[in-house]
Amino acid sequence: MKTFSSCLHAGALAAAIAVAPAAALAQGKPQYGGELRLGTVYVGISALSWDPADYNWKINHDAGAEYEVLWAGDLSKSVKNGGKHRFVADAWLPSDAIRGELAESWKWTDPLTLEIKLRKGVMYPEKPGVMKSREFVADDVVYAVERQQKSPKKIPEYLDHIAKVTAKDKHTVVFNFKHYNAEWDYRWGWGYYSAIVPKEVVEAGASNWKNVNGTGPFLLQDFQAGNSNTYVKNPIYWDKEKIGGQEYKLPFVDKVTYRTIKDEATRYSLLRTGKLDILEVIRASEVEDLKKQAPQLKWSRTLAMAGTYMAMRVDTKPFDDIRVRQAMNMAVDRQAIIKSIYSGHAEVFGFPMHPDYVGYFEPLSAMPKAVQDLFTYNPTKAKQLLAEAGYPNGFTFKVQYNSVNGTHADLVQMLAAYYDKIGVKLEIQPMEYPAFLSAMTTRTNAPLYLMDNGHTNPTTSIRKNFVKGQVWNPSQWDDPAFERRMNEVLAERDEGKRQIALKVMTREILEKAPYVWLPTPYNHVAWWPWVKNYDGELRAGAVRPWPIYSRIWIDQEMKKKMGK
Repeated sequence: MKTFSSCLHAGALAAAIAVAPAAALAQGKPQYGGELRLGTVYVGISALSWDPADYNWKINHDAGAEYEVLWAGDLSKSVKNGGKHRFVADAWLPSDAIRGELAESWKWTDPLTLEIKLRKGVMYPEKPGVMKSREFVADDVVYAVERQQKSPKKIPEYLDHIAKVTAKDKHTVVFNFKHYNAEWDYRWGWGYYSAIVPKEVVEAGASNWKNVNGTGPFLLQDFQAGNSNTYVKNPIYWDKEKIGGQEYKLPFVDKVTYRTIKDEATRYSLLRTGKLDILEVIRASEVEDLKKQAPQLKWSRTLAMAGTYMAMRVDTKPFDDIRVRQAMNMAVDRQAIIKSIYSGHAEVFGFPMHPDYVGYFEPLSAMPKAVQDLFTYNPTKAKQLLAEAGYPNGFTFKVQYNSVNGTHADLVQMLAAYYDKIGVKLEIQPMEYPAFLSAMTTRTNAPLYLMDNGHTNPTTSIRKNFVKGQVWNPSQWDDPAFERRMNEVLAERDEGKRQIALKVMTREILEKAPYVWLPTPYNHVAWWPWVKNYDGELRAGAVRPWPIYSRIWIDQEMKKKMGK
């Protein structure tokens, strides 16, 4: 399978406006107007930042309506439109399903120089007190990338492969590399921290939501922390969608509202009564009841693109001992967790590689016995390993978890019961999400830290979880040899060779067990049938749903007939 980068190197990819074939026509002629009301994947978490230079993972989810990027997912390749991709990954765009967003075309002029032609005529809308309406130009890309490079909050070494970014002319940007990095397109082209923020917004104050302004399909109208984000149509948005031979200006809906709803029961009530058009995250145990209570809902189920685990700080005794970490894994009955917590809707093994990552993923059955043993419930062996490590009577440690996550509240209690059987006592500390996240990012998290973490993509999943100094490394894993091999992977242009190396590294880290590897659940999405041109897609880039939302329309007549 070719990578995006190898295709670009060959000059084989060209950007194209997504074309939706007959599948979209089956949903009727597109309609303009109305409001799309959403309980998103992150329905319990309010916006954490409005400034991409804060390097906050959620920025594209909240500010991506305004801030566009160079590349995005090509939704014409979705399953709904006759393609093979579901577009649910948190930050994985297959190489055959990438289109230019603000980039129009691109080519490698030599192995370390990438030249990008930008779309002409893309406009920033006027924002009173912030900026006049003007054209998006190459200097905007240069400014945005250099600002990310200089941010004191940036991920260590994240953009260090870039030597310089220059504007060759008004609509051409040139990236010169110091060295090749296999994640280049993800890191600054369509990833978490790739937003093109104009200088005027920064000068007005990029952290203030009232100043947010970009070239995207919607404009942020209102933000009420802990309650809602409200967006309205950008009347001068550039993109179009071709359906049935006819071109339609995007977006279709006039308004998009994100609701922030921490209480699960409230989310389900709003969905049942039609006050939410889409709810993107539904606990498995609630699915059957919702299907009975609202039988007209449409559904999608995909294996979650986030792994669930309990990190063990290897810089803290006794978790510096591999025998203790392996014991902590063997003490857990994953099949019972799947049955009890997930109502059967989960897989024992789905992290740190995701089964969707074809060529990178190996099933548990293909793993060495030492790895398979960690996923086998064996409290007797766990107690034996603890005794060998010098802890025959167990120990007591604090575990932190995100209190917004109702599933984790149940899961941590179940884990505590398992560990009690081998003499390990958990002191359970629920935390509000901002404080919970801050504990990890400042490396002050407890010795045990229960969390979900997006796989991101095949390379990043291994790098960000298990390389020293990375933000998403709550175990504080530090192995210089492992890090050297990671750097070799990032320098490798051949995807086949990267796949082999990452398979070996995945096996190794699974056996060394810095995490208690927990089941990966299935994610359920439900929506009302008046939501058209939608089939459960979640992201067309790194936590970036806006290309999807801009293509949705509401069948107003159907909604009226259904009494909603």
